[in-house]
Amino acid sequence: MLADPGRDRATDRSFLFVLGSSRADGNTEMLARAAAEQLPAEIPRRWVDLAALPLPDFEDGRHESPSRTVDENEELLRRATLEATDIVIASPLYWYSLSAHTKRYLDYWSGWLTVPGSDFKQRMAGRTLWGVTVMADRDEVVADGLVTSLNNSAAYMRMRFGGVLFGNGSRPGQVKNDERAMVRAKTFFHGEAPLARFPFEEEPAGR
Repeated sequence: MLADPGRDRATDRSFLFVLGSSRADGNTEMLARAAAEQLPAEIPRRWVDLAALPLPDFEDGRHESPSRTVDENEELLRRATLEATDIVIASPLYWYSLSAHTKRYLDYWSGWLTVPGSDFKQRMAGRTLWGVTVMADRDEVVADGLVTSLNNSAAYMRMRFGGVLFGNGSRPGQVKNDERAMVRAKTFFHGEAPLARFPFEEEPAGR
């Protein structure tokens, strides 16, 4: 099992909440904040609204140029990502997957993999990726694309994956009426998240 390098998860955790909605104070953010309220007070948490920190579409120039210009928003997001032990992707379900803001943020991980001296993949290994999403449909299976994207991203980075907190809602504030989601939010971040695995990988022996 891959251990978190040099980190005591019980006492040295910090959460980065990445908000990927195009609407301020949306249902997904409300559900994420309900879950965050249950964290111990001593655990730092940082909130980043991707709509307020616009990034241009990611251009993959890894094989054309050894370096590229990095703007202020990208560097802020990169540093915030590396400083957190737990990254929470809070994205509404848009067309059965992640929002455009969220997908663009994850696309930039590809660029950070090759930043000289950053060791991005090595530093992310052992950290935990979580998901929070609210959707109009009550059947969670329609969000399989979103779940698969997060799980496989975590597996590639050798991260842990804590799963996805689902909520139901469409109109502003409607998720507050989803009693099941609000109850699950109370314990969503409790416990140890397992190491993420690709669907074709076998369960490790002894588990």
